[in-house]
Amino acid sequence: MNTLISFKSTPFTGKTLSAAIAGALAVCTPLALVAPAIPAAAQSASQSTSQADTARINRAVRALRGISTMRADFTQTDRNGQVVTGVLTMKNPGRIRFEYEESVNMVIVSNGRSLTMADYDVQQLERWPISDTPLGALLDPDRNVAQYGRIVPSANPNVVSIAVTVPTRPEFGEIVLIFLQNSAAPGGLELVSWVANDSQNIRTTVRLRNHRYGVAVPDSTFQVRDPRQSSRRPR
Repeated sequence: MNTLISFKSTPFTGKTLSAAIAGALAVCTPLALVAPAIPAAAQSASQSTSQADTARINRAVRALRGISTMRADFTQTDRNGQVVTGVLTMKNPGRIRFEYEESVNMVIVSNGRSLTMADYDVQQLERWPISDTPLGALLDPDRNVAQYGRIVPSANPNVVSIAVTVPTRPEFGEIVLIFLQNSAAPGGLELVSWVANDSQNIRTTVRLRNHRYGVAVPDSTFQVRDPRQSSRRPR
């Protein structure tokens, strides 16, 4: 699979879905919290899960699905250390939007049923069922995360890290979702980061900050203007 390319020259030109999702899937935490996930990330997510681990996974899933609405700023870093920023907006059930900075002329949106990637530079629109993407772990209310995920050991008792794969789409690799204890967040856990390792073990990290819960989010946020009809994304 192709990897993320230079954001500074030709943002996302020639990208693949897995590369775009890899960029979208990573959210803000100090590297000390991410580091424990590295040695365990190569293990199979299909290995048996203990009852205690299943309980921790289920708690994290409840925290995610307990979010009515949320906005957070994100910083995305690729394997070369190149960084782009943007705003993530969530609205349950199953809706999410990744709005990138001005230099990246694209958006990634889920309407709860399908994931849409709109690239306004190449005027291309692509859609996939949520169930076929790693975002299903975040968005699909029918997804049994414990079936496809495993707890990644961490030395920090305040951290819950969950590695998730899509068995039917191995090209997406593995996503490690990282939560931090926070009493102000729904369910007492806050999604602070995730790390994406694709099938070539190319790593992308995104970090979230400035979480805002319960904000007003109109349903129109999750609509996408067809890039084949406009070369600029709507603002």
